[in-house]
Amino acid sequence: MKYYSTNRQAPVATLEKAVVKGLAEDKGLYMPEHIRPLPPSFFEHIEEMAFQEIAYHVADAFFGEDIPADDLRSIVYDTLVFDCPVAEVEKDIFALELFHGPTLAFKDVGARFMARLLQYFIRKEGKNRINVLVATSGDTGSAVANGFLGVEGIHVYVLYPKGKVSRIQESQFTTLGHNITAIEVDGVFDDCQALVKNSFMDEELNRHLVLTSANSINVARFLPQAFYYFHAYAQLKRHLHETGNRLVVCVPSGNFGNITAGIFGREMGLPVHRFIAANNANDIFYQYLQTGVYAPKPSLQTLANAMDVGAPSNFARIYDLYGGSHERIADLVSGATYSDEQIRQTMRACHEATGYVLDPHGACGYQALKEGLKVGETGVFLETAHPAKFKEKVDEILATDIEIPARLAAFMQGEKQTVPLSSQFEDFKAYLMKQ
Repeated sequence: MKYYSTNRQAPVATLEKAVVKGLAEDKGLYMPEHIRPLPPSFFEHIEEMAFQEIAYHVADAFFGEDIPADDLRSIVYDTLVFDCPVAEVEKDIFALELFHGPTLAFKDVGARFMARLLQYFIRKEGKNRINVLVATSGDTGSAVANGFLGVEGIHVYVLYPKGKVSRIQESQFTTLGHNITAIEVDGVFDDCQALVKNSFMDEELNRHLVLTSANSINVARFLPQAFYYFHAYAQLKRHLHETGNRLVVCVPSGNFGNITAGIFGREMGLPVHRFIAANNANDIFYQYLQTGVYAPKPSLQTLANAMDVGAPSNFARIYDLYGGSHERIADLVSGATYSDEQIRQTMRACHEATGYVLDPHGACGYQALKEGLKVGETGVFLETAHPAKFKEKVDEILATDIEIPARLAAFMQGEKQTVPLSSQFEDFKAYLMKQ
């Protein structure tokens, strides 16, 4: 399959080029030339299939033309060594728990898949070192760093805003060493993302190093996130059949890679009636739905820090998919936005009523479902990270003492290793040129 740029000013690319380059030459995001629907027979028996087998069929629709079946199956099965279960929180509201992977966050799926796909191309083509640049507002850094840790031929640079990620999140990518370098940027997430994008556009830097991105701008990062939407439907299929309800999916949204993957799944035939994009105070997409005007702005620091994005990159893919039609996008996706105080209130109310512990991001998704679910609908929200990753905040809000899972505690014992840099591109470029 070929991949085109959302800006439509760059040559079409092979899958390998789209993955290795990350961003097209015209600064657009790569899109598959077509989205292949899955056959009705797949959905008729989906509830009988294991997560890995469901994911393989979805992956085959995107990558099967470019990767031999045995190799693709190996990549998928090696990626998904953990489950993504659905848990009932209350009547007709379910949580898709995406925190059972190595770093306890949803990005483990995309990061692990991308690491294995990149390694496949390195081995196939006999390439020298590839350098992965990734900007993080929280969980992306830890998921990518751990997904690529020890992968031969790949070095990862994680850029994160100084003082704006949780201590536990920070420990997951600053203590690894080996082929992982953490860059502590004196700025906000949008500054980190700008450094990554500018790096890809700098000709001198790209002559010096082979660069790619592991943010959700990379097709190998965001497309595999469709896997768990199909798995969620498989787990809920019986409930939906018994109730006759339609499925609504609510996604806590920052850079919009996650919800974009779900929308792609729907285009492949996944029976999702509609989506809800739940934002924190960074309400750029919410305002677009209300006005039809997309107006990025500097990000605000919030309690749900992994969603602190003022210029969500993947909006370009949604916009492209629906031909720039505000009407089509607004018909499929509704929005909600919550202040820090509203997030706190939601976390307390859910815990008191159900006993379920939400992290701040999942709280946005849960509340949006509570407010937006209609008669005849069943809702699932994405619980994108384990609440222990935000232990200090969660304990303070709920007056609890959440147990830290052993694999999280192990990260916190390591020694922090970072490279402090300003938010100026010239400084970052100079650092990379020395590598």
